Amino acid sequence: MTPTFETVLFTVADDHVATITLNRPEVLNAFNQRMCEEFAELWSIIREDDAVRAVVLRAAGDRAFSTGVDVKAPIQYSTNVWSQADPGEWLSPKGNQVWKPVVCAVQGMAAGGAFYWINESDIVICSPEATFFDPHVTYGLTAVLEPIGLAHRVPLGEALRMALMGLDERISAERALTIGLVTEIVDRTELWERAQQIAAGIAAKPPAAVQGTVRAIWESLDVGRSAALARGMAYTQIGNPLSEGSVDHAAIAKREFRIR
Repeated sequence: MTPTFETVLFTVADDHVATITLNRPEVLNAFNQRMCEEFAELWSIIREDDAVRAVVLRAAGDRAFSTGVDVKAPIQYSTNVWSQADPGEWLSPKGNQVWKPVVCAVQGMAAGGAFYWINESDIVICSPEATFFDPHVTYGLTAVLEPIGLAHRVPLGEALRMALMGLDERISAERALTIGLVTEIVDRTELWERAQQIAAGIAAKPPAAVQGTVRAIWESLDVGRSAALARGMAYTQIGNPLSEGSVDHAAIAKREFRIR
């Protein structure tokens, strides 16, 4: 039985794609303590459920994917400064050891804490009116966690420009495509369908190979080139113990025939 949540909608389809919909459009899908807690539970479910092979992350409403933390319902931090945790530890898929691919569909505004999701998604697509910005410094807050994550996706100068410009500048969908923040711009009416299509295509492939690929590439960001290649070589032995792929060639042939 699929669990229900207060701040998000969650479904798992027969094609092995789980869909998470941020469902607080009345506050521009800003996250509160409850959403953080629910995402921690969601990622645990997705990580452990072999029926889930790929994830679509999207948001309700047209105005925003998410504007980050809900300032009217702040996150509960520990009173001990050395025990405080980053909300991204709850929200971020890779931070929760989820190696199943995440396809993120962005419409409207994506600001500040929204990058906890965007930075750790494997494929990001958006609609033409999407905008990306980080307002922290405008409000006198140090912009650190989101731009550091962003700097692993886009050139350093682009991450710095977004962090330092604050509310004075928003990155358009076209600019996001140019700098590699997104890989595709899709009409708003087709955005969710396209995200599902991408995820379903990935979910149809052998899951061990897909998840090993995701994990090896993301973990390579934390080490040098030689260490990354050595670890990656070990993963090829784990995922393909006989140096052979676990492929249903008949199914692939049928799929190729349909594509042609």
